[in-house]
Amino acid sequence: MVDMKSLKIKIFADGADFAGMKSFARDPLIKGFTTNPTLMRKAGVQDYTAFARDVLAIIPDRPVSFEVFADEFDEMEAQALEIASWGPNVNVKIPITNTRGESAVPLVGRLSAQGVAVNVTAVFTLAQVAAVTEALDPATGAIVSVFAGRIADTGVDPEPLMAEAVRILAAKPKAELLWASPREVLNIFHADRTGCHIVTVTHDTLAKLGLVGKDPDEYSLETVKMFYRDASAASYSIDAPRRTIAAE
Repeated sequence: MVDMKSLKIKIFADGADFAGMKSFARDPLIKGFTTNPTLMRKAGVQDYTAFARDVLAIIPDRPVSFEVFADEFDEMEAQALEIASWGPNVNVKIPITNTRGESAVPLVGRLSAQGVAVNVTAVFTLAQVAAVTEALDPATGAIVSVFAGRIADTGVDPEPLMAEAVRILAAKPKAELLWASPREVLNIFHADRTGCHIVTVTHDTLAKLGLVGKDPDEYSLETVKMFYRDASAASYSIDAPRRTIAAE
């Protein structure tokens, strides 16, 4: 039987719904927070800086990742330094490339050398993990976010890749590997058994954590009752003619 107490991995909440973030900030199970421009736009955030400062006001004690959104590396660097100044618990998310596919690894190295805690995001390959690992300053904390869920979407099992990424990143002990884009609660356990340090989980998936360890017979009965309740509520009927069995 699986249970949350067996997990060694840290669970971060992934989202930009302010009310949700505030709620999860009261949950000791949640060890950090991540967001990105796409999630912020979906949540209706209008003022990036104001939103980030509001978040940091309610979450001063755990890591929070905010992402740069420029596409030129000099602008990315300026944004990164500004974001890093917002608080000691801030990780600055740097995409592994810009939109032209040009590597951000040199920028990651410069920021890490300046003491900026980066979160290198949108990582998909072991070559990218190795390049980032080499660039990181050993004295500066960092997160490397590998999008294991999206890798799985391509039909590839991400677990062997993530286990190897853990091995590569061990060269920089202050850096942590993050399993990004999980699709279901089970992925949290997948991430844990590969040795990943962090898994970031969307708010809707976090809401399912209460199902971990649930009795399958009880869950089966609840499901049957749900089908019956919904069919009744919809007043469904099937007017089928009576059939008789012919005597032999």
